[in-house]
Amino acid sequence: MDKFVTRHRKRSAVEADEWETEETFKKYKEECEVEEEFSHPIPWQKIEADGLDCDYSLLFDKEEADQLFNQLEEEVEYFTGDQAKLQVYGKSYSVPRKQATYGDEGLMYSFSGVHLLAKPWTPTLERIRDAVTRATGHSFNFVLINRYNDGHDHIGEHRDDERELDPACPIASVSLGAARDFIFRHKDARTGSSKRQIEPVKLELAHGSLLLMNYPTNTYWYHSLPVRKKVKMPRINLTFRRIVKNRQKTGIKIE
Repeated sequence: MDKFVTRHRKRSAVEADEWETEETFKKYKEECEVEEEFSHPIPWQKIEADGLDCDYSLLFDKEEADQLFNQLEEEVEYFTGDQAKLQVYGKSYSVPRKQATYGDEGLMYSFSGVHLLAKPWTPTLERIRDAVTRATGHSFNFVLINRYNDGHDHIGEHRDDERELDPACPIASVSLGAARDFIFRHKDARTGSSKRQIEPVKLELAHGSLLLMNYPTNTYWYHSLPVRKKVKMPRINLTFRRIVKNRQKTGIKIE
């Protein structure tokens, strides 16, 4: 395929609080998007299943990916103390990885009982963000960074479906460092009497790769990065998102 086409979002008259149904979302997409070529086309691999829509590609070659990894190791400041813990059913647990959030001024991301305020963009994060924008045609105002020291560090099954996320914008996941398995599991295939026989989708996210999780993937599919004890090297994952400011939780005190 020689031509790569994306959908680029423009401002909509549809208010954020109306994005509650799939029909409204489709109307929003039809009204607000124009088709244009990627400014820097890269070869995409389409990954699809029942309600799953992803695109995967190598965004950076090894030399550039190595450089970016090393620069992030110097620049990124990870959370400590209570901000390095999650709340699950009223109990506090240490996060089995390091986390940090960066983005536009005043943005905050809330999940699992924690509220993380974005630090200002670093030069390297801006460079990676802009490369993702050129490759996808989407703009991003926030990034969640997870650093996995080795194969013991992991993240359990979850969906990135928080209210403050713009549903018209995919989540763009950049991987640097050790290749790790990434597993999607359909919500109806997890537990319960109505459990369906839907096979999980397993990927290996390579050094320098970009995975786009498009709508409605996070509506129907959970994803995880499981423990892999044979992996001895670190990995940094950056998930770029677009947060809608008037959908953020309010009245939260940030220490």
